Amino acid sequence: MAQMEHFATRADLRTSPVDSVVERMHALRDDWPATDGVAVFNRVYLAVTEEIERRIDDGEFPDRRAAVTLDVLFAQRYLTAVDAAAAGRRAPACWRPLFQYRRHPGVRPLQFALAGINAHIGHDLALAVVDSCRTLGCEPVDLEGEFDRVGDILILLEERIREELMPGPDLLEIADPLTHLLGSWSLERARDGAWSAARLLWGVRELPGLAEEFTERLDTGVGLVGRCLLTPWR
Repeated sequence: MAQMEHFATRADLRTSPVDSVVERMHALRDDWPATDGVAVFNRVYLAVTEEIERRIDDGEFPDRRAAVTLDVLFAQRYLTAVDAAAAGRRAPACWRPLFQYRRHPGVRPLQFALAGINAHIGHDLALAVVDSCRTLGCEPVDLEGEFDRVGDILILLEERIREELMPGPDLLEIADPLTHLLGSWSLERARDGAWSAARLLWGVRELPGLAEEFTERLDTGVGLVGRCLLTPWR
């Protein structure tokens, strides 16, 4: 966590640390084959991060420092999971299904993308809000505007992801079991759950045992959803 805090607070954000996150994701994209399941999510998340950076630079986030801090600490949780898997360490439970199934031929690209989004929104976002509050010395309510703007971008991109990665002609999509599976998951509901989890974690921050137990259960629950999203179809 200390590494994340240093990454977010260094300098005065005249040079956005988001650039370093984008560069790392570009490097991962270049290293992984396009069919790799984590690479599918990485491409999606890279597009999201670049869009957020563009909007920050355009002044669409009133509190630039808060927006950059939240964006970077959020991304660092994904990158830390990638590093853990690469080093043979146990990644958080929410990420394990994606790393385990990343080369499974029966899992479709849309499943990989949504499983990664599920892990990142369902688990990492709540913890990134708490990380940001500690870094900035503020309360979750002070970040609600930045949280909502990031969430709006994610929802717009989710629609594009479904359109680009959903297989089959429109007339056949209704009969595709994948349609029914993915229709049971909603980014908007996941985002609302992340905000509630962040507020709860902040409320119990002085009760470390309770906070740790809740975080562990959140991680496990999101991981179970991810495993369902990655159900192979052949």
